[in-house]
Amino acid sequence: MPDLLTRRHAIKAAAAAGAVAAAGPLEFIHSAEGNSPMKGRINQSIVYWCFNVTGDQWDIEKTCQVAKQLGCKSIELADPETWPTIKKHGLTCAVAPNGMPGAPFMKGFNNPRYHDEVIASTTKMIDACAAAGFPSVIAFTGYKWRDADDPQSGEISLAEGADNCVAGFKKIIGHAEKKGVTLQLEHLNTRDGSHPMKGHPGYQGDDVDYVANIIRRVGSERLKMLFDCYHVSVMNGDVIRRIEQNKDVIGHVHTAGNPGRGELDDAQEINYPPIMRKLLDIGYKGYVGQEFIPTRDAFAGLKQAVELCDV
Repeated sequence: MPDLLTRRHAIKAAAAAGAVAAAGPLEFIHSAEGNSPMKGRINQSIVYWCFNVTGDQWDIEKTCQVAKQLGCKSIELADPETWPTIKKHGLTCAVAPNGMPGAPFMKGFNNPRYHDEVIASTTKMIDACAAAGFPSVIAFTGYKWRDADDPQSGEISLAEGADNCVAGFKKIIGHAEKKGVTLQLEHLNTRDGSHPMKGHPGYQGDDVDYVANIIRRVGSERLKMLFDCYHVSVMNGDVIRRIEQNKDVIGHVHTAGNPGRGELDDAQEINYPPIMRKLLDIGYKGYVGQEFIPTRDAFAGLKQAVELCDV
């Protein structure tokens, strides 16, 4: 979706995935025999780009097969051309991309310069989701620079950026309400600049309270927060308390290990089972998307994450 998902990289990834598929995708799926049945109280989802562009570069067919094997119900942030395969497997796309080219989190609702483009692209994706029966579309504040590609172009203040977001969302939220599709505004961290998907220096919505305030000001059940536990841990910490404070606006959840945005293993600091239990405690009924960047065998890491979050 982001910088990693340029057309050139996507083509390379597709070619690699095609080679895997040609070898027979089923041989790459590990046996789940002997596993205990899942509790299934947490609706789990696989974030497609993590396993398509990085890791073992699974194609959509294999990703769906893995999802079914592990008991996941969704493949998310997958482009519309993959949706027939997702539906064929009885899965959903819990949150769709917003359709913006390049790095979609750079040009967002905080900058009127991009309102027409962002609103048109998001509207098109809302319509596609409504037609497919998928529940939501991702949204971003955007970068704080007046020219999103140029840090020297001057900064949009926090207050101005929030006002612009509210005004922009109010232009589109009525359409989302009419179509029954929710926009998920994501909070991202700006501290980690080591990798284009480990952090996003320049992103304006890097504070949970700031993002929540925008959502509450818009005042629609069709605008919610994409609460990414990894980004929250990096920027705000106190993840469980943040869930309680924002239970009225959380509409989607992402996971990853901190530091490094890797697997949910004992090399990172976030304790996910209590976080999942807190989601159950607040009555959360949405999806939890596994959005870590694999550093080892992708299936093994994903299986570990799914089992850890199955509380």
